[in-house]
Amino acid sequence: MIGPWCFLDHYGPTEVNSTRSRMNVPPHPHMGLQTVTWLFSGDVEHRDSLGTVQEIHPGQLNLMTAGHGIAHSEVSAETTRVMHGVQLWVALPEASRHGAAAFEHRADLPVVDLAGHAGRPGGRAIVIMGSLAGATSPATAFSPLVGAEIQLPAGAAVAVPVEPDFEHGVLVDTGDGVTVDGAAAPMSALVYAGPGRSSIALEAPGDAAARLLLLGGAPFGEDILMWWNFVGRSHEEVVAAREQWQAGLVTGGGRFGRVDGYDGPPLPAPELPKVRLVPRSQR
Repeated sequence: MIGPWCFLDHYGPTEVNSTRSRMNVPPHPHMGLQTVTWLFSGDVEHRDSLGTVQEIHPGQLNLMTAGHGIAHSEVSAETTRVMHGVQLWVALPEASRHGAAAFEHRADLPVVDLAGHAGRPGGRAIVIMGSLAGATSPATAFSPLVGAEIQLPAGAAVAVPVEPDFEHGVLVDTGDGVTVDGAAAPMSALVYAGPGRSSIALEAPGDAAARLLLLGGAPFGEDILMWWNFVGRSHEEVVAAREQWQAGLVTGGGRFGRVDGYDGPPLPAPELPKVRLVPRSQR
């Protein structure tokens, strides 16, 4: 985990040239988390059991708060030619994880300039979640955190101001030769930076631009148990959620509800392992 961020799926770029290569994720359940969908290219249609139908484009945020339970599907739009992006999960704290489900689409995210130093170009950041460099995202958060896309032109060098109490991670999406706090960071690397710093130094090489994702937050003070699409606290809680989802496959409703308009059946849960699930300690 990095603060409350507990999952990162970095996918693509993948060419979409037939129905077989499209993103097509059938209805499936979530609990105890927020899903953060962020695209670099391509378009995705989101449907959920609240009745939401929303297409998302690069530079926009789809934020789904699962709370006690929700189901959704994700399908790439027919016009999409390249799929590339990330899906992230944020673990909800105990005080918020049993609440009602909700969905937000944000196309009004703040963009901030990041000054260059040592005579080199600066960059810019899109603030997806939380606050960065004096700008605050309108998206709902339940823990102190930050999420931002950082764009660096060729030759840029910036010192990104960060909260000293946060731990941070930097995902390198594009850019050969990027350095994070002076250390080389290859593409698709996730570089961890612990608490106690007021800035993170990022540099792009002189001949290539870079795109990075900054994630951070106060260290999460609760042990979580992750299995399939559930973020819980105990084995019994996950077993019960799985049983309730499976029962809903037959009844068409229940705890996680029903996703209307998806062309196909929902996704059955996998079998549980033959061992007791245990939380992962944050201490």
